[in-house]
Amino acid sequence: MKKLILLPIAFAVLCLNTASSCKYNPAEKQKKQELPDLRLPEGFSISYFAKDVDNARSMAMGDKGTIFVGNRDGENVYALVDENNDGVSDKKYTIASKLNTPNGVAFYKGSLYIAEVSKIWRIDNIENNLATPPAPVLVYDKLPTDKHHGWKYIAFGPDGKLYIPIGAPCNNCNDAEKDPRYASICRMNPDGTGFEVFAHGIRNTVGFAWHPQTNELWFTENGRDMMGDEIPGDELNKAPQAGMHFGYPFCHQGNTLDPEYGKGKNCADYTAPVAILGPHVAALGMKFYTGNMFPATYKNTVFIAEHGSWNRSQPLGYRITMVKTEGNKSTYSTFAEGWLKDGKAWGRPVDILQLKDGSLLVSDDRANAVYRITYSKPGSSNP
Repeated sequence: MKKLILLPIAFAVLCLNTASSCKYNPAEKQKKQELPDLRLPEGFSISYFAKDVDNARSMAMGDKGTIFVGNRDGENVYALVDENNDGVSDKKYTIASKLNTPNGVAFYKGSLYIAEVSKIWRIDNIENNLATPPAPVLVYDKLPTDKHHGWKYIAFGPDGKLYIPIGAPCNNCNDAEKDPRYASICRMNPDGTGFEVFAHGIRNTVGFAWHPQTNELWFTENGRDMMGDEIPGDELNKAPQAGMHFGYPFCHQGNTLDPEYGKGKNCADYTAPVAILGPHVAALGMKFYTGNMFPATYKNTVFIAEHGSWNRSQPLGYRITMVKTEGNKSTYSTFAEGWLKDGKAWGRPVDILQLKDGSLLVSDDRANAVYRITYSKPGSSNP
């Protein structure tokens, strides 16, 4: 395997308290983490897990509970550690640097996988070497180099393969005709062999997960722009098998033919979404809730981080939404909101990660933060 030659990697230890000794008064620390602008259902609370995490994007958790955070606009990958298990990160390490849009991170058998625009890297035995991480090892370097939708979300599936999306290199085009990897989700073995396209017709996905009961792949998809404020909606899709086509660029949101590429096509020929989400909300990270902290009614609910619209006349998104399914029916609703205030966004949720205690982490690349969502039964003081 080739190795990336990096300059000596500097790491930073971030104290989340102003005291130079970095010793915390738990009550004082909790007081400083309050986020009164954010609204959640009764019993739920949201606080800072970590601040000053530059452009916090995709997240992955190591076997020892280390939270790894990727970066889209910068060049670093971070590791956050909650040493005393109080729900607040005590240390931040920079474990890789000088990378090209290292948005995607995935943890597998002790190693951290990092996705650049066109390459996949691996750092071995990372949790035992956070302060002095080894140089990344090159796993795969044959991905397209396009910057447009070039940032990656990656994750390992139940089959032990690494899943890698390749977005359309445009707002709306049919580049998959010249390269079938465009507008797809691909997968490969952990060593970079066996690369193949798993699903087609996906404009861009920056979040996916596997159903905890069926092991089916579910993913969010961002709809195309320039068809107006109200269409198309973003999508929540599922791919129970390889080879399925989800419509792009011919059909959007399962029922709307594209004005250019939809001529002579039929939406019924493509796989329809499980749920049509808000128009242009930029649905990114998603997770099925499998923990025991939240009420039982939230089991297997899909939580979605909506990054927020960029050119809609009335901004929409900037929130956490839920999709609950029962049979062939799905219910789409808002779970947490308040990042959009007076028409302006002070935060933009990106990814969701469930901790071992059943709480949820949410990354925010505008506020440069990671939040933690907990639940306490009304009248109880403990999450």
